[in-house]
Amino acid sequence: MLDEALASAHAVQRQLEVLEPRLIDLAACLRESNPQVILTVARGSSDHAASYFAYLAMQLTGVPVASLPMSVVTLHDAPMQVKNQPVIGFSQSGQSPDLVDSLRTLRERGALSIAMVNAEGSPLEHACEYVLPLSAGPELSVAATKSFIATLSASARLVAHWQQDTDLLDAGNTLPERLHHAARQDWSTAINTLRGCQRLMVIGRGTGFAIAQEAALKFKETSGIQAEAFSSAEVRHGPMALVGDHYPMLIFAPRGAEQASLLALAADMRSRGASVLLAAPENIAERDLTLSCADHPALDPILAIQSFYVMAAGLARARGLNPDQPRHLSKVTKTH
Repeated sequence: MLDEALASAHAVQRQLEVLEPRLIDLAACLRESNPQVILTVARGSSDHAASYFAYLAMQLTGVPVASLPMSVVTLHDAPMQVKNQPVIGFSQSGQSPDLVDSLRTLRERGALSIAMVNAEGSPLEHACEYVLPLSAGPELSVAATKSFIATLSASARLVAHWQQDTDLLDAGNTLPERLHHAARQDWSTAINTLRGCQRLMVIGRGTGFAIAQEAALKFKETSGIQAEAFSSAEVRHGPMALVGDHYPMLIFAPRGAEQASLLALAADMRSRGASVLLAAPENIAERDLTLSCADHPALDPILAIQSFYVMAAGLARARGLNPDQPRHLSKVTKTH
């Protein structure tokens, strides 16, 4: 897990070299087709990556993006009205039957089917009209790391080309260098704080909520912590009832419109006695963990999860667990 997390910068650099022509072609198609909605289809870490794509695409294009439950297609055979609308399948392996069947069926019903997949020659690739190979290379770790980061970078790059956003495109070119920096951030405070943790809330908002979702999953997979992700707005509803003295919370507060509410939540939770780990850029004095900054705020969450992955591998070891052998899990999960 750690080796592959540290290889993320190289994966993104390789992606910049090989994926660009396909992204440009697909972006041109999206501009020409002017979609009214985009559907994403994914599970696990790939679904969290799809969440990042959804927030970013909606913020920059205004096109609604929705996550499609696969059972609607595979079990209920619902008459989805998807003609000429993009449907994107996100996957590392591209092998899960329900994912493949969903994309194949929606393509037959006229959708613009797109596979954002890491493994070459996968069934998902053959089921779709457009293929965006993530180019991360073989991923052997059960807990996905570099393929997740590669999915985020490809998602941001696709939206940037779609909108012809030169600032975001330029920032993507320097992302590999920024990932190297993020991997060297010292998050040992989190390891010391969470070494004996049994439950945890992970908080984010906007594109950062996708990072909170992914972090919560990795806490479960590699450290056996019952971690749950919430947006900083949603946590003020029912989940607040759980917060008391020393309740652990990891709050991701990268740059952006959402940052102020995340900082306010961190202060509020501390006043209620919670044990807060605030991850924020270095200009935020009250931070506990430092977040690296990309050359565009939209890419900051990618650097945040890079720093987190390195910490998560160390935390698992500190808890006496092997992050490369999560209990009950296998690399490829096939659902129907």
